[in-house]
Amino acid sequence: MDAQEIIAKRIALELRAGMLVNLGIGIPTLVANYVPDGIQVFFQSENGLIGTGPVPEEGLIQPLLSDAAGRPVTALPGACTFDSATSFGLIRGGHVDMTVLGGLQVDQQGLLANWMIPGKMVPGMGGAMDLVAGAKRVVVAMQHTAKGQPKILKTCSLPLTSSRPVDLVVSEMAVIAFPDGQATLLETAPGITVDQIVAATEANLRIHPNVSEMKI
Repeated sequence: MDAQEIIAKRIALELRAGMLVNLGIGIPTLVANYVPDGIQVFFQSENGLIGTGPVPEEGLIQPLLSDAAGRPVTALPGACTFDSATSFGLIRGGHVDMTVLGGLQVDQQGLLANWMIPGKMVPGMGGAMDLVAGAKRVVVAMQHTAKGQPKILKTCSLPLTSSRPVDLVVSEMAVIAFPDGQATLLETAPGITVDQIVAATEANLRIHPNVSEMKI
């Protein structure tokens, strides 16, 4: 199981029946492939679709059916489409139960940077700022390090996406929450020790007294 699959499978366990969930581009999109049996979740894409299904298999791509990043998606029976004004009205109106977003950096208070690297081309900020501000719950899906450098930092060096802290970060190594504004290790991935996570994390990491192994 690779890092992205571990992250997507663990985040899928955060889904609850009846939720309206927005998935960002990259790893978050994979969460739709691992919805637990027995529950129905409504995935929203901010370009105007509710009812997004799993990533299409080879040969089943419909060119006119895409996510907010323009990548092909499937639509489940009963899916509906609408304009961007309606879609962002859902987000800004607080009707999205959970959003799953990729991350470039997260600080020890849970502040996210995920929309630009100064000096590099930005294809568009998309809906990340609206989603972090408007969704009821914000989950970040990202690998724990980049080129060997920690991505969970004391302070983000990249521009922040929002002044609102995220609720949860899931990496291939750990599950980290931010109760009381402090990064707190809740779960370790199978085969990963607390010491390994601390060594790969720059932020001051509080260790939950009942830290457990990630179930995936």
